[in-house]
Amino acid sequence: MSVLVVTGTDVGVGKTVVTAAVAALAVGRGASVAVVKPAQTGLAPGEPGDLDEVIRLSGVTTTFELSRFPDALSPAAAARASGLAPLSMAGAAERIEELAESHRLLLVEGTGGLLVRYDEEGATIADLARLLGAPVLVVTRADRGTLNHTALTLEALAHRGLDLAGLVIGSWPASPGPAERSNVADLEMLAARPLAGALPAGAAAADDFAAVARAGLGATLGGAFNPASIRSA
Repeated sequence: MSVLVVTGTDVGVGKTVVTAAVAALAVGRGASVAVVKPAQTGLAPGEPGDLDEVIRLSGVTTTFELSRFPDALSPAAAARASGLAPLSMAGAAERIEELAESHRLLLVEGTGGLLVRYDEEGATIADLARLLGAPVLVVTRADRGTLNHTALTLEALAHRGLDLAGLVIGSWPASPGPAERSNVADLEMLAARPLAGALPAGAAAADDFAAVARAGLGATLGGAFNPASIRSA
């Protein structure tokens, strides 16, 4: 069994699509896969959420949403606004460990960035990764502003003694400009390793998502992505 936590440098960086891509490749290799969303915010009960997108893209149907809050806020603030109990990180870790026993790969998709608060005590997805002893895959942007956000996220990971599973650009533009081209080398320098992937913009609309995932994720994630392909793209 293996647990991988997927987080991002910010909201809207492509965590769900990257999670689906990792899941799709694992399923293609015949692995049993489950995906857990500890907290879904910004949606009312019954509305399709991130896990529905993972199911649509990857074909994985073993998914678990541990808590949901209707306000589009951090999990802690959303729980407070709705008067609902916040997610228990200890309880989430226990549930995930139970699920991991019967699945070869269990993916955990966080909400927002690494240090977004899940409760009033300040628990974060980083704390969940620590409780699970799981490596963290970081999804980032390609454009301006990404270097500071990425550096802070990676510094926070290292400070907490968490293992970096890799750095993935969640949306690589079809026509990258000077900023995107320059950022590739800087992102790799920050991560102290080659990029683990770069999914193309609009990947979620692809006719063959599995093929896009294979081309956009590196060997450590089951794909065939070569970082050199975008260093000078």
